[in-house]
Parts: sequence; C-alpha cells; structure tokens
Amino acid sequence: MSDREQLLAVFAHPDDEVSRCGGTLALLAKHGVSVQVLTATRGQAGSCGNPPLCTPDELPSVRECELRCACAVLGIHPPILLDYQDGHLSEVDPEKIVSEILTVVRKVRPQMILTYGLDGISGHPDHIAIGRFAAEAFRRAADVAALYTIAVPRSLAETLGMTQIRAVPDEAITLTVNVSAVWDLKIAAIQCHRTQMGESPILAAPEERQRLFLGQEHFQRMLFRPELLAKPRQDMFTAI
Repeated sequence: MSDREQLLAVFAHPDDEVSRCGGTLALLAKHGVSVQVLTATRGQAGSCGNPPLCTPDELPSVRECELRCACAVLGIHPPILLDYQDGHLSEVDPEKIVSEILTVVRKVRPQMILTYGLDGISGHPDHIAIGRFAAEAFRRAADVAALYTIAVPRSLAETLGMTQIRAVPDEAITLTVNVSAVWDLKIAAIQCHRTQMGESPILAAPEERQRLFLGQEHFQRMLFRPELLAKPRQDMFTAI
C-alpha cells in the first residue's frame, strides 16, 4: 500500500456504508484518504425491491453490484466482500471472521477502523455482531490508532420521532460531520442501492427532513491508542 492515510470501514451489508457515514467517506476521499469498505455479507436476506427488481436467487449478485456502484460514486476503493449469510453473522465462528478482518487490516494498513457500535444503530443482530468482530480485530492489530463507530444522537432521534433508532446520549458523540458539501454524492450513492430504496422511510420524506437526518453524520471514538494518536495525521477525522 502507499503512504496515504488509510481508513477501513467494516460493515455487515451492502448499503450500511451510505446512510450514516457515506458523506464522511466521500469527504475523506476528497481529502486524499484511501478509504476501503469491507462488507461481511451480500445482503441476501434483504428486499428485492418494490416492485421486485430481481429474484431472491439473483439478489446477492445484484446487491454486490449496488455496493460497487455506491463505492464508485463516493470516490472510494471497490469493496472487499466476505461470504457470510445475511441475518446469521451472530452465529459465525468469531475466530474465523476476526482472522479474515485482520487479513484485510494487514493488507490495507489503516490508521482508523470505522464500524457499528454495540447498539448496531437499529439493534440489527448482524450490525451488533460485525461491530463486535471489528472491535476485536482492532484490539489485536496493535498498529491501528483508533476505532470509531457510527451513531445517532438522542436529540436527533427524538426530534424526528425515530423510536426504532438506538440513539446515544448527545454528550457521547465524539465527532459530528456536516456533509452538505457532498450531499449530491451521498444521495446518488444511496440511490445505487435500488433494491433497498423502499426500506428506509426517510427517503420518502420531504428534503428538509432528509437533510436533518442525513445531512450530518455522527461518530463515537470508542477505542484508541494515545501513543499512536499523538503522532501527526493519525486521527484523519480532524481534517474534515
């Protein structure tokens, strides 16, 4: 790999990379950061669209194509996909998947890892599981400076009446990124996931409400190594 700053985003499904962090990934890429997404499943348990855009058997390959489209729109590297079953990440052998994540960490050599927190945003078992696996990979990878998780502040969830969101206290948010400068890119990346467009009510809401939820992205710095963060340019989020 080059000497560019590297970020590895570890998620469960195609489309996890866009809604809560796609704008930040695009901004980082525009600032010269090399952004790599690792996705554990091909989203085969998701929607085929309404009306259906494919058959259930075709869905994994369709969703992989949608993920590749979104990454290209955001200006980041093509994704790396593992081959786990959507809806069953909590059942996999932790040592196997952590080892696979570590293989990617050694290849990418990121200074930062981004993933889901313990709440998985929505409480989805796959989100919770991949966050746990990514955190364990961070603990074993001694040269990664920080682990960030995506989050939704409680005040925002309450304002929008999003009771299904597992929000965190506002004071727990470490970083808030205004992504208005890449709003069009973020929406275009979301629209790459055509099969899933009907699964998120916010996408049918007025633009003002969409911008309230999607226009800022929130993160928690959950684990870090102060001795690495003390070095210049290790916390790349401070540059955006």
